[in-house]
Amino acid sequence: MDDDNASFYKGRRVLITGGLGFIGSNLAGSLVELGAEVVLVDSLIPDYGGNLFNIAPVRDALQVNVSDVRDANSMQYLVRDQEVIFNLAGQVSHIDSMRDPHTDLEINCRSQLSILEACRNHNPAVKVVFAGTRQIYGKPDTLPVTEAHLVRPIDVNGINKAAGEYYHLVYNNVFGVRSCSLRLTNVYGPRQLVKHNRQGFIGWFIRLAVEDREIQLFGDGAQLRDFVYVDDVVDAFLRAGASEACNGEVFNVGGDGPVSLRDLTELLVEVAGTGHVHYVEWPEDRRAIDIGGFYADSSKFQRAVGWRGKVDLREGLTRTVQYYRDHLAHYIDAPEDNP
Repeated sequence: MDDDNASFYKGRRVLITGGLGFIGSNLAGSLVELGAEVVLVDSLIPDYGGNLFNIAPVRDALQVNVSDVRDANSMQYLVRDQEVIFNLAGQVSHIDSMRDPHTDLEINCRSQLSILEACRNHNPAVKVVFAGTRQIYGKPDTLPVTEAHLVRPIDVNGINKAAGEYYHLVYNNVFGVRSCSLRLTNVYGPRQLVKHNRQGFIGWFIRLAVEDREIQLFGDGAQLRDFVYVDDVVDAFLRAGASEACNGEVFNVGGDGPVSLRDLTELLVEVAGTGHVHYVEWPEDRRAIDIGGFYADSSKFQRAVGWRGKVDLREGLTRTVQYYRDHLAHYIDAPEDNP
């Protein structure tokens, strides 16, 4: 962040929903360093990624409230007097959303209304930044994908995340609760859930490499993706929270350019010095909701707030592999965890 944005957070009251999860905990650490008064809320639902170890370096410098964002009474209390809310709570597993669509609906739709209604009724002056997802686009018509692309999700998670995003825009436009959404692509880095592979493949691949296990790639690995390191995503959230120009807008936040999954895994194995790749046929449940190649155009956000990713893929993987070599025991139940 530039100095103006950094000074914006000094002494500012900030709430992070999903604050013990991957992005939320990294964001919390940065906010503490910037001098913000940070409150985290997280339900610590098993297998969703919330982990108290994620905030170990800053545990004494912030407050933690273990609560479910679906609980309207809790949210009415928690949003009071906050100046910025980073709304990262959500169910992000595409597979789980197809197996249990009602829970996905509760967490990704009802909870968003609970948060926004609490803001409208008890703290309408707050600024809210929502963690959106590229999944709402579905299979892209053209690449790279801009914000003008049709929203056409292909799974329950994408539908509910799109609804959650639209709620934020409606509350911005109708009720004046200043909100924006960052449509994240493939985020990776320290503190990511690696216990199973249902919340995305890259964290799981990193774990397999660290444990010197086989990394299975579906098909020929030619699918294209963009990858963005978590520190750069934290910077994106901080800039959006400090910017009035972002209100009522949606922005893609992605990596510098497309990388095939084959090239990603080869680089990961090279960086780690362990692990190996094996190509397998597509499982039917995965093939049915795969979007094919996808990479985003983030230039709208770059123009709005001056954001640009700084950590390239090699450096980001190097940092992440080292983090899990040092701390993997805090992220798995047993050495033989299976997806």
